[in-house]
Amino acid sequence: MSLPGSHEMKGSCRGTAPILGVLTLCILAAAALAGCGGGGGNSQTTSSGPPPPPAPTISGTASTQVTAGQAYSFTPTASGPSGTTLTFSVQNLPSWATFSTTTGALTGTPSSSNVGTFSNIVIGVSDGQASASLAAFAIQVNPQVVTGSAALSWTAPTTNTDGSAAALSGFVVSYGTSPTDLSQQVNVSGATTTSYTVTGLTAGTWYFTVTAVASDGTESTPSNPVSDTIS
Repeated sequence: MSLPGSHEMKGSCRGTAPILGVLTLCILAAAALAGCGGGGGNSQTTSSGPPPPPAPTISGTASTQVTAGQAYSFTPTASGPSGTTLTFSVQNLPSWATFSTTTGALTGTPSSSNVGTFSNIVIGVSDGQASASLAAFAIQVNPQVVTGSAALSWTAPTTNTDGSAAALSGFVVSYGTSPTDLSQQVNVSGATTTSYTVTGLTAGTWYFTVTAVASDGTESTPSNPVSDTIS
């Protein structure tokens, strides 16, 4: 036998579940709204001002070789925002060079005492607000190549070793930087030719011999070596 109030208790339970469900949904919705609100707040506080002016640019490829006694010159290409004044700078300037802060030109003439490598040279440019620079480079100063010539003369033989008259077709001039290594040769044609100038000789002492060549291709014994110093 059921109690009179039992239906009301069951009805009360059925009413409780929806109320709890609504409360739960409201809490979840509130949390979701709070999350969305946080994102919206960050977006609203982000401000963007005018873009910064473009930075200056600099370009160019410097020569990395120079011979002592010869002039060296490199000027980079640079640009900046309109109305700005560009100023150039340099790091590790070689001792033999000068630099222009107005044009960025690096110029100079190294001497023989400057032979060697000058490393980590950096050229930069600035407009007073921003700056840019080239990649570091090095300049190798090479020794000066000195070339000279040696004028040779000789007396042509008139007889063979057996006393017969010599019939010559020309001569061979042999030369080198050691009297025992005369590996370079030049053929001089003409039986009556008795002189020749060897050119393109670098600095140092050179040794020379002359050999007479008969018309049948036979060669005489080389002359005693002579030397000449190119400086």
